[in-house]
Amino acid sequence: MIFNLGGKGGQDDGADAGSASGDLIKDIDTAQFEDDVLRASMDVPVIVDFWAPWCGPCKTLTPILEKAVTAARGAVRLVKINIDENQALAGQMGIQSIPTVAAFKGGRPVDGFMGALPESQIKAFIERLAGEIGPSPADMLMEEARAAFAAEDFATAAQTFAAVLQEEPGNPEALGELARCYLAVGDAERAGEMLALVPPEARDHPSVKGAQAELDLSAQAADSDEVQALRAKIAQAPSDKPARLELAAALAADGQREEAMDLLLALVEEDRAWNDEAARKQLLSLFEALGPTHDLTKQGRRRLSSILFS
Repeated sequence: MIFNLGGKGGQDDGADAGSASGDLIKDIDTAQFEDDVLRASMDVPVIVDFWAPWCGPCKTLTPILEKAVTAARGAVRLVKINIDENQALAGQMGIQSIPTVAAFKGGRPVDGFMGALPESQIKAFIERLAGEIGPSPADMLMEEARAAFAAEDFATAAQTFAAVLQEEPGNPEALGELARCYLAVGDAERAGEMLALVPPEARDHPSVKGAQAELDLSAQAADSDEVQALRAKIAQAPSDKPARLELAAALAADGQREEAMDLLLALVEEDRAWNDEAARKQLLSLFEALGPTHDLTKQGRRRLSSILFS
């Protein structure tokens, strides 16, 4: 199934959508520093991101800064300065390590930090400069999309997650949840396409890992005859661990997650080390596919902890 993602400004699943930041975010050099930082900060606070192409933490920090500045909707501006190309300016500013971020207000530096900070601290940093910032358009769209998904209105959820991607291209939660929308209607191919768009540095995002785990489960789906054959095999040989593990995978892929979880927990309880802890690993994949807030995940984790620490 291919959702019609034309609503809410959707554009090809949001994959190629751009984000218009205008003059809020720009790359500058030494010659532009006086106009774009010192003079500009007389009107609105300007955040300066000193970075270099070889700096790993810079690649993590800069997108977070860009997202937070965009969400501030004009309350602050961001300029980015490559220190490799502007070494004299970096020396004048006393830059000793990167990433270094400096905030200018009224033509002078007023705040700053070194190193990559999490998104919550970046938002707090900006709010110290510009006052409290409410939810961004992307945040509000994300809430709408989550609600639609919870109500199993997958078409609306998909359109709205795509709209989030128009605001924030590459948003890992939106891509992961859009993949889940496709999985919910049985379109594993499109789900895989969405996950392929996730930036490498965001592969560990919970929504992405959950969607990938669900996609992996769907690839193990067996038809009803195979499931019945496995049940019959186990009925004749209840101690057949490989057959029970295979049945658990088939049931999980078929949406019978509770029975799959019961089978896996029983295998862990009988012999947690069997087959390189295959049952426990499959159980953890099931938890990821369900998501951390799902009731089955919470119940299953409690039961697994009880088994492992008994």
